[in-house]
Amino acid sequence: MSGSLQPDALDEATRSALRRFVLSLADSKRILGIRYSDWILGAPSIEAGIAASSMCQDEWGHARLLYAMLKDLGADPAAVEHERSAEEYASVDALDAPFPDWAAVTAGMLLVDGALTVVLGSFARGRFEPATTRVPKMLAEEAFHRSLGEAWYRRLALSTAAEAQDRLRRATEGVLPPVLAWVGASDGPAHLLVEAGAVAPPAELLAAYREDVRDCVALLGLDVDAARGSDSWDAERGRGPGRPDVDAIERARGDRNRMLLVE
Repeated sequence: MSGSLQPDALDEATRSALRRFVLSLADSKRILGIRYSDWILGAPSIEAGIAASSMCQDEWGHARLLYAMLKDLGADPAAVEHERSAEEYASVDALDAPFPDWAAVTAGMLLVDGALTVVLGSFARGRFEPATTRVPKMLAEEAFHRSLGEAWYRRLALSTAAEAQDRLRRATEGVLPPVLAWVGASDGPAHLLVEAGAVAPPAELLAAYREDVRDCVALLGLDVDAARGSDSWDAERGRGPGRPDVDAIERARGDRNRMLLVE
Protein backbone atom coordinates (compact mmCIF):
# COMPACT_ATOMS: atom_id res chain seq x y z
CA MET A 1 0.00 0.00 0.00
CA SER A 2 1.56 3.30 -1.07
CA GLY A 3 0.72 6.99 -1.30
CA SER A 4 -0.58 9.39 1.32
CA LEU A 5 -3.96 8.96 2.96
CA GLN A 6 -6.01 12.15 2.77
CA PRO A 7 -8.83 12.81 5.27
CA ASP A 8 -11.46 13.40 2.57
CA ALA A 9 -10.72 10.00 0.99
CA LEU A 10 -11.58 8.00 4.12
CA ASP A 11 -14.66 5.85 4.50
CA GLU A 12 -16.73 6.55 7.61
CA ALA A 13 -15.54 3.47 9.52
CA THR A 14 -11.88 4.39 9.05
CA ARG A 15 -12.60 8.04 9.81
CA SER A 16 -14.27 7.01 13.08
CA ALA A 17 -11.35 4.74 14.00
CA LEU A 18 -8.90 7.57 13.35
CA ARG A 19 -10.97 9.97 15.46
CA ARG A 20 -10.86 7.53 18.37
CA PHE A 21 -7.12 6.97 17.92
CA VAL A 22 -6.20 10.66 17.66
CA LEU A 23 -8.47 11.52 20.58
CA SER A 24 -6.76 8.91 22.75
CA LEU A 25 -3.37 10.41 21.92
CA ALA A 26 -4.53 13.99 22.47
CA ASP A 27 -6.32 13.27 25.75
CA SER A 28 -3.35 11.28 27.03
CA LYS A 29 -0.97 14.13 26.31
CA ARG A 30 -3.25 16.71 27.89
CA ILE A 31 -3.68 14.69 31.09
CA LEU A 32 0.03 13.79 31.16
CA GLY A 33 0.82 17.52 30.94
CA ILE A 34 -1.35 18.08 34.00
CA ARG A 35 0.42 15.30 35.89
CA TYR A 36 3.80 16.88 35.07
CA SER A 37 2.53 20.34 36.08
CA ASP A 38 1.75 19.04 39.58
CA TRP A 39 5.48 18.59 40.15
CA ILE A 40 6.86 21.90 38.92
CA LEU A 41 7.17 23.07 42.54
CA GLY A 42 7.41 19.65 44.18
CA ALA A 43 10.26 18.04 42.26
CA PRO A 44 13.36 16.86 44.15
CA SER A 45 15.47 19.70 42.68
CA ILE A 46 15.00 23.09 41.01
CA GLU A 47 16.36 21.61 37.78
CA ALA A 48 13.86 18.75 37.89
CA GLY A 49 11.03 21.22 38.47
CA ILE A 50 12.11 23.28 35.48
CA ALA A 51 12.19 20.07 33.42
CA ALA A 52 8.67 19.20 34.59
CA SER A 53 7.51 22.65 33.47
CA SER A 54 9.11 22.17 30.06
CA MET A 55 7.57 18.74 29.60
CA CYS A 56 4.17 20.04 30.67
CA GLN A 57 4.33 22.75 28.01
CA ASP A 58 5.42 20.22 25.38
CA GLU A 59 2.55 17.87 26.17
CA TRP A 60 -0.08 20.60 26.08
CA GLY A 61 1.32 21.88 22.79
CA HIS A 62 1.23 18.38 21.33
CA ALA A 63 -2.33 17.89 22.58
CA ARG A 64 -3.47 21.09 20.88
CA LEU A 65 -1.96 19.94 17.57
CA LEU A 66 -3.66 16.57 17.88
CA TYR A 67 -7.03 18.07 18.82
CA ALA A 68 -6.73 20.34 15.78
CA MET A 69 -6.18 17.24 13.65
CA LEU A 70 -9.69 16.10 14.60
CA LYS A 71 -11.10 18.87 12.40
CA ASP A 72 -9.78 16.92 9.41
CA LEU A 73 -11.85 13.98 10.67
CA GLY A 74 -15.18 15.76 11.07
CA ALA A 75 -15.02 16.76 14.74
CA ASP A 76 -15.10 20.22 16.32
CA PRO A 77 -11.78 20.64 18.22
CA ALA A 78 -13.15 23.38 20.50
CA ALA A 79 -16.06 21.23 21.63
CA VAL A 80 -13.77 18.25 22.12
CA GLU A 81 -11.34 20.25 24.25
CA HIS A 82 -13.80 22.14 26.41
CA GLU A 83 -17.22 20.48 26.47
CA ARG A 84 -16.84 16.73 27.08
CA SER A 85 -17.64 14.89 30.29
CA ALA A 86 -14.98 12.97 32.18
CA GLU A 87 -16.56 9.70 31.01
CA GLU A 88 -15.81 10.65 27.41
CA TYR A 89 -12.05 11.11 27.90
CA ALA A 90 -9.93 8.58 26.05
CA SER A 91 -6.61 9.06 27.88
CA VAL A 92 -4.67 5.94 28.84
CA ASP A 93 -5.94 4.88 32.25
CA ALA A 94 -2.47 4.82 33.80
CA LEU A 95 -2.96 8.61 34.04
CA ASP A 96 -6.36 8.58 35.76
CA ALA A 97 -4.93 9.47 39.18
CA PRO A 98 -2.21 12.00 40.07
CA PHE A 99 1.36 10.80 40.44
CA PRO A 100 1.77 10.34 44.23
CA ASP A 101 5.54 10.86 44.35
CA TRP A 102 8.58 11.53 42.16
CA ALA A 103 9.13 7.80 41.62
CA ALA A 104 5.69 7.66 39.97
CA VAL A 105 6.57 10.71 37.86
CA THR A 106 9.73 8.91 36.79
CA ALA A 107 7.80 5.76 35.85
CA GLY A 108 5.36 7.97 33.95
CA MET A 109 8.15 9.64 31.99
CA LEU A 110 9.70 6.36 30.92
CA LEU A 111 6.67 4.11 30.57
CA VAL A 112 3.65 6.28 29.73
CA ASP A 113 5.37 9.09 27.85
CA GLY A 114 7.50 6.43 26.17
CA ALA A 115 4.44 4.50 25.03
CA LEU A 116 2.92 7.62 23.50
CA THR A 117 6.17 8.25 21.64
CA VAL A 118 6.34 4.71 20.24
CA VAL A 119 2.77 4.96 18.93
CA LEU A 120 3.25 8.49 17.59
CA GLY A 121 6.42 7.37 15.81
CA SER A 122 4.47 4.74 13.95
CA PHE A 123 1.73 7.27 13.18
CA ALA A 124 4.32 9.65 11.71
CA ARG A 125 5.66 6.89 9.46
CA GLY A 126 2.20 5.87 8.26
CA ARG A 127 0.08 7.07 5.36
CA PHE A 128 -2.20 9.58 7.10
CA GLU A 129 -0.95 12.86 5.65
CA PRO A 130 -1.78 15.19 8.58
CA ALA A 131 0.27 12.93 10.89
CA THR A 132 3.27 12.66 8.58
CA THR A 133 3.55 16.46 8.45
CA ARG A 134 2.72 17.41 12.04
CA VAL A 135 3.95 14.60 14.30
CA PRO A 136 7.72 14.62 13.56
CA LYS A 137 8.17 17.91 15.45
CA MET A 138 6.49 16.34 18.48
CA LEU A 139 8.87 13.40 18.32
CA ALA A 140 11.89 15.71 18.24
CA GLU A 141 10.69 17.38 21.44
CA GLU A 142 9.96 14.00 23.04
CA ALA A 143 13.65 13.07 22.84
CA PHE A 144 14.25 15.26 25.92
CA HIS A 145 11.48 13.50 27.85
CA ARG A 146 13.02 10.14 27.04
CA SER A 147 16.51 11.24 28.08
CA LEU A 148 15.31 12.70 31.38
CA GLY A 149 13.00 9.79 32.14
CA GLU A 150 15.70 7.20 31.56
CA ALA A 151 18.26 9.14 33.61
CA TRP A 152 15.91 9.43 36.60
CA TYR A 153 14.73 5.85 36.27
CA ARG A 154 18.29 4.52 36.37
CA ARG A 155 19.14 6.84 39.23
CA LEU A 156 16.29 5.58 41.41
CA ALA A 157 16.59 1.94 40.33
CA LEU A 158 20.30 1.90 41.22
CA SER A 159 19.88 3.95 44.39
CA THR A 160 21.27 2.58 47.64
CA ALA A 161 18.04 3.72 49.29
CA ALA A 162 15.71 0.73 49.43
CA GLU A 163 12.65 2.99 49.65
CA ALA A 164 13.50 4.68 46.34
CA GLN A 165 13.73 1.31 44.62
CA ASP A 166 10.53 0.06 46.26
CA ARG A 167 8.54 3.12 45.23
CA LEU A 168 9.80 2.91 41.66
CA ARG A 169 9.01 -0.80 41.51
CA ARG A 170 5.46 -0.25 42.78
CA ALA A 171 4.94 2.58 40.30
CA THR A 172 6.28 0.46 37.45
CA GLU A 173 4.12 -2.54 38.34
CA GLY A 174 1.07 -0.29 38.51
CA VAL A 175 1.69 1.48 35.20
CA LEU A 176 2.74 -1.40 32.96
CA PRO A 177 -0.56 -3.36 32.69
CA PRO A 178 -2.73 -0.45 31.46
CA VAL A 179 0.01 0.85 29.18
CA LEU A 180 0.66 -2.56 27.63
CA ALA A 181 -3.09 -2.97 27.06
CA TRP A 182 -3.24 0.45 25.37
CA VAL A 183 -0.23 -0.09 23.12
CA GLY A 184 -1.24 -3.62 22.14
CA ALA A 185 -4.99 -3.07 21.69
CA SER A 186 -6.14 -5.17 18.72
CA ASP A 187 -9.86 -4.43 18.57
CA GLY A 188 -11.86 -3.58 15.44
CA PRO A 189 -10.88 0.09 15.12
CA ALA A 190 -7.19 -0.80 15.51
CA HIS A 191 -7.45 -3.26 12.62
CA LEU A 192 -9.01 -0.59 10.41
CA LEU A 193 -6.07 1.74 11.04
CA VAL A 194 -3.60 -0.99 10.19
CA GLU A 195 -5.47 -1.87 7.01
CA ALA A 196 -5.48 1.79 5.98
CA GLY A 197 -1.72 2.01 6.56
CA ALA A 198 -2.08 4.72 9.20
CA VAL A 199 -0.20 2.87 11.94
CA ALA A 200 1.76 -0.37 12.46
CA PRO A 201 0.04 -3.55 13.75
CA PRO A 202 -0.48 -3.67 17.53
CA ALA A 203 1.88 -6.63 17.93
CA GLU A 204 4.64 -4.65 16.23
CA LEU A 205 4.01 -1.61 18.42
CA LEU A 206 4.01 -3.77 21.53
CA ALA A 207 7.30 -5.40 20.56
CA ALA A 208 8.89 -2.00 19.93
CA TYR A 209 7.67 -0.70 23.27
CA ARG A 210 8.95 -3.71 25.20
CA GLU A 211 12.33 -3.35 23.51
CA ASP A 212 12.40 0.36 24.34
CA VAL A 213 11.90 -0.05 28.10
CA ARG A 214 13.30 -3.56 28.70
CA ASP A 215 16.75 -2.62 30.00
CA CYS A 216 15.55 0.04 32.44
CA VAL A 217 12.79 -2.12 33.88
CA ALA A 218 15.25 -4.99 34.28
CA LEU A 219 17.27 -2.85 36.72
CA LEU A 220 14.50 -3.52 39.24
CA GLY A 221 14.47 -7.25 38.52
CA LEU A 222 11.28 -6.91 36.46
CA ASP A 223 10.74 -8.62 33.10
CA VAL A 224 8.70 -6.49 30.71
CA ASP A 225 8.29 -9.49 28.40
CA ALA A 226 6.52 -11.40 31.18
CA ALA A 227 4.26 -8.47 32.05
CA ARG A 228 0.74 -8.57 30.63
CA GLY A 229 -1.78 -5.88 29.85
CA SER A 230 -4.96 -5.24 31.80
CA ASP A 231 -7.88 -7.49 30.89
CA SER A 232 -10.58 -4.80 30.87
CA TRP A 233 -10.95 -2.66 27.75
CA ASP A 234 -13.40 0.02 26.63
CA ALA A 235 -13.44 -0.37 22.84
CA GLU A 236 -15.55 2.75 22.33
CA ARG A 237 -12.97 5.03 23.95
CA GLY A 238 -9.87 2.99 23.15
CA ARG A 239 -8.68 2.74 26.78
CA GLY A 240 -9.28 0.83 29.97
CA PRO A 241 -12.38 1.42 32.10
CA GLY A 242 -12.72 4.37 34.44
CA ARG A 243 -12.02 8.06 34.01
CA PRO A 244 -9.52 10.74 35.07
CA ASP A 245 -10.16 12.43 38.41
CA VAL A 246 -12.48 15.44 38.58
CA ASP A 247 -9.71 17.97 39.25
CA ALA A 248 -7.75 16.92 36.17
CA ILE A 249 -10.83 17.11 33.93
CA GLU A 250 -11.75 20.57 35.20
CA ARG A 251 -8.23 21.76 34.48
CA ALA A 252 -8.10 20.04 31.09
CA ARG A 253 -11.36 21.68 29.99
CA GLY A 254 -10.46 25.06 31.45
CA ASP A 255 -13.60 25.11 33.61
CA ARG A 256 -12.26 27.58 36.16
CA ASN A 257 -11.39 30.16 33.52
CA ARG A 258 -14.18 29.53 31.05
CA MET A 259 -15.36 33.15 31.12
CA LEU A 260 -11.87 34.18 30.03
CA LEU A 261 -11.54 31.61 27.23
CA VAL A 262 -10.18 33.14 24.03
CA GLU A 263 -9.73 31.11 20.86
